[in-house]
Amino acid sequence: MAHQRLNNKLSSSNYFRTPDAEQVRAAYDAVGHLEGYGAIADLIEAATHREVRRLQRKYNKGKPWPGIPAGQLPTGRRTAAQERERRN
Repeated sequence: MAHQRLNNKLSSSNYFRTPDAEQVRAAYDAVGHLEGYGAIADLIEAATHREVRRLQRKYNKGKPWPGIPAGQLPTGRRTAAQERERRN
């Protein structure tokens, strides 16, 4: 994921498999305006925030983890072994 800070917001390029990306765009196009999403990034941000909060509740007693600066995590595609493990 590419990251850039803009006015205290994180700008990032998200990578989805084609069918998933198509469904994200389709959901935004079909009902984004009904849900108050002004841009597809708003939908992705809201979904990501919900998942992070769920993970915090499940694994960290509902508390935020210490932040990790951009560039500290691996980027790019998963290795073949990671893909195999992900599919299982």
